Amino acid sequence: MRFAVESWDPAYGVATDELALEQRDDPVDATVEIAPADWAPIRPAPADDVGSLAFIDGVRRIDARVWVADGDGLPERPGVCATVAAGAVVSSADGARVVAAEVERGLYTAAAGAGPVITRHATYELRPTTDDTDEQIYLRIHNHMSSLESAVSERLGDVADTIVFDGPIRARTLPHGIGYVKTQHVQYLADAEHAVLGRLDAGERTPLFLIGGRAPRWSWYLRLPGPRSHRLAGVVRLEAPAIGTAADAAARADALSATLPRFASKPHHDARAPQNLYPIAALERQLRRRLGDVKLLERSLRAAAVAASPEPSA
Repeated sequence: MRFAVESWDPAYGVATDELALEQRDDPVDATVEIAPADWAPIRPAPADDVGSLAFIDGVRRIDARVWVADGDGLPERPGVCATVAAGAVVSSADGARVVAAEVERGLYTAAAGAGPVITRHATYELRPTTDDTDEQIYLRIHNHMSSLESAVSERLGDVADTIVFDGPIRARTLPHGIGYVKTQHVQYLADAEHAVLGRLDAGERTPLFLIGGRAPRWSWYLRLPGPRSHRLAGVVRLEAPAIGTAADAAARADALSATLPRFASKPHHDARAPQNLYPIAALERQLRRRLGDVKLLERSLRAAAVAASPEPSA
C-alpha cells in the first residue's frame, strides 16, 4: 500500500483536497497572460528589490458561551463572547517588526434585548447576528476580525510597498494589496489548466488568470519550497485587485513569486508549513498574547452575570 503523510497539521483542517474542491461560481478568464493551450509552469527571474512587505493577519477566540435574556417571559437566546485581534508586521531590509496590534471584544447574539457586557476586566460590545445558528455567529466573529484587519491596513499609510493579507483580498481595493490564500477549497481553473498546478516546482507559478464577479481580481498559484507529500503540497493562491493591465499584473506576480518563498516555514517550526509564512506565524503569536487570560475573562463574565441577575423573591 502506497501512502503519504501530510505535513500540514490536521487540527487546522485540510490544506488541499482535490476530491472535495468546489467549482467556482465567478467567471474565470485563463487567457489574460498565456493561451490555455500553452499553459505551463513559469519560473520568475530573481526579484530585484521589491521594497518592504506588510503582512496583515488576525486571530479570534471564543471566551465564553452565554444565554441572553430576550424580553419578559421570552426564552433566553444563545450567544458568544469572543475576542478578535488584528495586526501588521513589516519586513524590510532592516529586519521585521510588528507595527500594529489591535484587540476588540464582542457579544455576538440575535437576542433583541441584548446590550454590551461590562465586566471588571473587559467590555464586550454588542455585535448583533441575524439568527442563533452557530454558522451565523461564527461568520459574524470572522467578519468582525476581517473588518479589523482592513482597518489596520488602512492606518498603515505608506510604511510598506506591498500589503499581504492572510486570506482572500475580498472587497479590499488597496492597489498595493495582495491576498495570500493558504488553503484551497475552490477549483477556479478548467481541468487542463488545473493540472499545471501539479507540475509546479518550488518557486514556480502558474500563468495569470482573471476572476470576475463583483470584485474582479488577478490571481495565480505558487509552489513554496518544502516536503511534497502529494501533488498540491505547498501550493498557495495569490490574488490582487484587477487594476491596471495584465502585463503589469504579471510583472507583479513574478516579483512576488520570486520573493515570498524565502518566508516559507519549515515543518519542524510550524504545524502549517510551508504555507504559514514566518512573518504571519510570528504575528499570530504576538496577537494571541494580547487576547488576555481566557480563564480570568471567563470568571469576570460569570461574576458580571451573577451581578446582573435579579434577586430571588422571598
